[in-house]
Amino acid sequence: MGGGMDDLNDWLGRKREAHDLVTERLAREYRVTTEAIRGGHDLMPGLHWCLAPEIYPARDLGRDGHPKLGLFLPAPGLPRRMWAGGRIAYHGALAVGCDVTRRTEITDISFKQGRSGRLAFVALTHRYEVAGKTRIEERHDIVYRGDPGPGAPPPPAPPKAAPWPGAEAVQVTPDATLLLRYSAASFNGHRIHYDLPYATGVEGYGGLVVHGPLQATWMQVLATHLLGRLPTEFTYRGLTPLICDRPAAVEARADAEGLELRVRDLGADAVTMQARAR
Repeated sequence: MGGGMDDLNDWLGRKREAHDLVTERLAREYRVTTEAIRGGHDLMPGLHWCLAPEIYPARDLGRDGHPKLGLFLPAPGLPRRMWAGGRIAYHGALAVGCDVTRRTEITDISFKQGRSGRLAFVALTHRYEVAGKTRIEERHDIVYRGDPGPGAPPPPAPPKAAPWPGAEAVQVTPDATLLLRYSAASFNGHRIHYDLPYATGVEGYGGLVVHGPLQATWMQVLATHLLGRLPTEFTYRGLTPLICDRPAAVEARADAEGLELRVRDLGADAVTMQARAR
């Protein structure tokens, strides 16, 4: 189903609205899931990714455990999906008791040719409102790619990344329990995060994959700690998968525009996700 811009153009502009409540239980789940990198603040950047998840019956799920493409998101003819990156603008924090409305629109669909083959990108815009006032604006980019072919060579290794001299850094080693907890808190059924045979045998990863939003949350938590407040703007981009049970460092260094941040796989000395906070 789908496969070209002529098939997908009518998906542009599609909208939906969802509602959720920030409960004490959800806040506790968020805090315990991020406790390895939390600083001395009680703000919860990234919590919005645990609100109003897509909830469909099992019959409406695809092979990867996500809702089938073609329900709300288009089906570009490429089965593997991951977070590519995004931009978040914070106008205020979310706290326990907030009744949140999220308004979502599909705003862009495009195709590109990557090193591993054809890629499709779908951009969503979200507005998170409390009592009619916008707390968070977000652009979320999703990337779709094809399955690795039989005998396909592994993707090229990402370039080595040396430590940043004088950078603030927090080390974390994500394990399967952490991935399961984040999947549960965000109601994320993507099998690459908990089903090892699927992650390695079907999608071709080197193990269970650490969630893109979890890595982006780590960087937001560190940025909030260093800035003493929520960043006005946070942009992030995924570069290569971070695999479970590998030690990683969440790093930040100041520059003239704010903070430059990244998650670095310490075993491979490779950056898996990079970001900027202003």
